Amino acid sequence: MVHHFGVNVAKVMEVIASPGLEPQPSAPHPSYLGLIPLRSLILPVIDLALWLQIPKVANEQDNVIVTEFSQAVTGFLVSGVTEIHRVGWTEVIPPDGYMPKVGIQAIIGLVERNGHFIQLLDLETILADLAPLAENEPVAGSFVAARSYRALVADDSATIRLMLSKSLGAANFETTIVNNGQEALDTARALAGKAQAEGRPLAEYLEVVISDIEMPLMDGFTLTKNIKADPVLGKLPVILYSSIITPELRHKGESVKADCQIAKPEMATIPKIAVELVEARPKKEAGTHV
Repeated sequence: MVHHFGVNVAKVMEVIASPGLEPQPSAPHPSYLGLIPLRSLILPVIDLALWLQIPKVANEQDNVIVTEFSQAVTGFLVSGVTEIHRVGWTEVIPPDGYMPKVGIQAIIGLVERNGHFIQLLDLETILADLAPLAENEPVAGSFVAARSYRALVADDSATIRLMLSKSLGAANFETTIVNNGQEALDTARALAGKAQAEGRPLAEYLEVVISDIEMPLMDGFTLTKNIKADPVLGKLPVILYSSIITPELRHKGESVKADCQIAKPEMATIPKIAVELVEARPKKEAGTHV
């Protein structure tokens, strides 16, 4: 069976010929092939087929996809790079109900092309699996809010959802966590409807929205645009984050009125930023807290 995988091209620096690395018996993970030099860089190389536990396609020349995200440069060994597709996030199918035999946590979506599905890989999940945080390691950042805050979090990566759940929970946040922008918008509207039906301020149910930018069905920019255009939800602070915040992405975030945009390596600052944004709103908008 031939597997087709894709990655976000915004995270790709270049594609180079494989230098012919072989797995090392002493490697911390079977898929770790060692380090290679690339101009002024020394980067680790991960064999994707080994990590995904799928048969490797025999080729005369393998390639290494050199990626840069979350302030790290990493190489991923692949059997080949075929083509680049321009895909809107509305075309990406969430993997719910689709159960590949391996690597399910690393599959964030599916795209149908030429009669087959391309499985989109969550590279952050792969790196997190290779270098997991110790179970008892404190959550990055020592900020703890003086009271409980209510946050809605949207991310298609199970790894990032878990990380944010721990980080926000440790900072005294009650979180509702969903898988994509469409689920986040539906949830926010449902909470607003519940608040209105019960005659209570929205802040008793939801005070801040925290969202990844790149997600299936609805991305973070579209989610923010819809929230800010809503007469009830429009005053909610929205924090957007991504593996890479380029000037183009920052401009898009500003155009949809996102209140803050940060890169994933700085996500430990999210609880503090969220509290500052909520408290910056006039009291009549934020509601009364007991």
